[in-house]
Amino acid sequence: MPGMEEFHTGSEGSFNSDEADNIVKECIDNVVGGDDYSQSQVNKWTASIVERCLTQLVKMGKPYKYIVTCAVMQKTGAGLHTANSCYWDTAMDGSCTVRWENRTMYCVVSVFAVAIA
Repeated sequence: MPGMEEFHTGSEGSFNSDEADNIVKECIDNVVGGDDYSQSQVNKWTASIVERCLTQLVKMGKPYKYIVTCAVMQKTGAGLHTANSCYWDTAMDGSCTVRWENRTMYCVVSVFAVAIA
């Protein structure tokens, strides 16, 4: 649909969640990819994922402060629920949450982008 893309990307300053989504997925793939869940690796993975995401987001050169969170959970059949809430300028600020999984684990990454006034 014409105009749909415009709505998503908005002005030069507004947060593009599709772009952020792709960055996050790529970072998770690069860090954990086909690995199986490992208790000894999980701290290293989560740190690497948030650092990579942050670096790639900043490289876009947009006027934002970013907050990135990452949770990795072993697949055991247990339920996992997450929620977040933000009090901010919805016209400029934005967020995206990526849920990623492989055979043995779940990874949930949230990005919050707050416009620099």
